[in-house]
Amino acid sequence: MRIIRLKEVIDSTGLARSTIYKYIGEGTFPKPVSLGERCVAWVESEVHDWILARIEERDSAEKSPGRFGRLGTVV
Repeated sequence: MRIIRLKEVIDSTGLARSTIYKYIGEGTFPKPVSLGERCVAWVESEVHDWILARIEERDSAEKSPGRFGRLGTVV
């Protein structure tokens, strides 16, 4: 198991710090693990799973009937 600091979470997700903490508050992003008084990190596999879930959502949305594909054609 590997833990990663905020900079790597930002680099991996492409999200801003404020967005990450907003999603944590909404319960839609993995919570950090406290490493000390002023130090937190995330479990890398949890962040990775969150990214994979976003990809799955995208792919399932593309397959839904009535969604528009390229050039405005119905897929």
